[in-house]
Amino acid sequence: MSSNQKGNGVDRRHALECMAWGGTGLVWTLSGGVPGAKLVGGAQAAAAGFSFVQISDSHVGFDKPANPNALGTLEEAIAKIGALPTKPAFMIHTGDITHLSKPQQFDDAEQRIARAKLDVHYVPGEHDIIDENNGQAFLDRYGKGSKGKGWFSFDHGGAHFVGLNNVFDLKAGGMGNLGAEQLAWLADDLRGKLASTPVVVFAHVPLWTIAPEWGWGTQDAAEALKLLARFGSVTVLNGHIHQLMQKVEGNVTFHTARSTAFPQPAPGTAPSPGPKLVPAGELHSLLGVTNVALKRGQASLAIVDSSLAG
Repeated sequence: MSSNQKGNGVDRRHALECMAWGGTGLVWTLSGGVPGAKLVGGAQAAAAGFSFVQISDSHVGFDKPANPNALGTLEEAIAKIGALPTKPAFMIHTGDITHLSKPQQFDDAEQRIARAKLDVHYVPGEHDIIDENNGQAFLDRYGKGSKGKGWFSFDHGGAHFVGLNNVFDLKAGGMGNLGAEQLAWLADDLRGKLASTPVVVFAHVPLWTIAPEWGWGTQDAAEALKLLARFGSVTVLNGHIHQLMQKVEGNVTFHTARSTAFPQPAPGTAPSPGPKLVPAGELHSLLGVTNVALKRGQASLAIVDSSLAG
C-alpha cells in the first residue's frame, strides 16, 4: 500500500490506491452522508445512518480446481451476512452471479442469496449475459423496472443509488463500455439532484482503468465521472477483478470487491487474468472481507482486511 500520509491518516487531496486480498462481502454504512464499509462478520455498523451489503463475482456453476465449490463459498458469505448484529437495509450484487448464464445456475444462486432475507439489487457481469438470447435471461430475472439493458436508480436514506451496465458492449481487450444511450439516461437521472446528495454508483467492470491490457477498466467511464463531478460524495463500487483495489480522488471513492468464488492474479504478476489456483488450504484466506471507514471531516481512510479463514 502506498499513500501520502498526513498524521496517522491519508490526505484526501491526493489520490490513494490500495490493493489487498479480501472480499467475500462488504457492509456499507451511510453516516452523515458519507459511505464507508465495515467487515462482514466483524465490527458492527455505525449506529447512525444505515448499512447495505455488497457481494460480487459468485460464479455459481464454476467447478474448476481454483474452487471446486463456488456455491459453497457463496453460502458461507451469505451466512456471514445473516449473522450480522444489525440487519442491512439491502444487498447489491455487482455481477457474475453465474459462470455460464445457465438457468440452473441462476436458480442456485438465487436460492442461496435469498437466505439473507434482504432486497437485492443486481447488475450483470459478462458471465451473466452469455445465454443464447444475449443476456435476456438476466434481464427477465433482474431487469424488471430497469431501463435499456438493465440500468436503474433508486433512493434510500437520503442517498441516490445508480446501477449501471458496462458489460453488454465490451470493447477490444474486454474493456467495459456504458454507451451513449446509458450515459444520456444517467445525465437525465442525475439532473435535479442536489450536489449535497451522496451518490453510490455500482457496476461490474471498474469505472477506473486498472489494467487496460486485461480489460480492467471502462472505456467511456470519464464521461460518467464528468456527470458525477458536481456531487460532494460519490462512491463507485465494482467487481470483476476478484481482488480489492481502492482509489480516492477528490470527492470520488472507487472500490472493487473480491469474488466469493476464486482469486485472480494481481496485474503484472501473470500473463493474463483468470482463476488463480492456490493450495487448497489457502483458498479461504484469499476470499476475505475488508473494512473501509470514511467519515465526514476526517482525512483518514482506514483499511483493514480479513478473510473467510478467520
